[in-house]
Amino acid sequence: QVQLMGSGGGLVQAGGSLRLSCAASGSIFRINVMRWYRQAPGKERELVATITSGGRITYADSVKDRFTISRDNAKNTVYLQMNSLKPEDTAVYYCNADGISTAWGTFKDYWGQGTQVTVSS
Repeated sequence: QVQLMGSGGGLVQAGGSLRLSCAASGSIFRINVMRWYRQAPGKERELVATITSGGRITYADSVKDRFTISRDNAKNTVYLQMNSLKPEDTAVYYCNADGISTAWGTFKDYWGQGTQVTVSS
């Protein structure tokens, strides 16, 4: 059994910061890729940031220089540090894991439940 549990969302003022966390549970040996997505009402789901097991990182242009993705492989956890938040960052944020090696096999494309981030002006 593999589960992803996202947390850390909340309500902040513009210019504030939040740190999101997403922990994968199960008998996990390795996670190849971890990502953060977000989706605002009426808008398409957007890929925010990606980090691989080898440390390769990419960001959406809309968050570059404000957000930082990182991971703790010992805890099977991915983080998203969000600084200088803007109202347009308001969305439900979802974590995603791809290439999960477990005692039972290798799995792809697991999703967390989502955590709400609201930024007031």
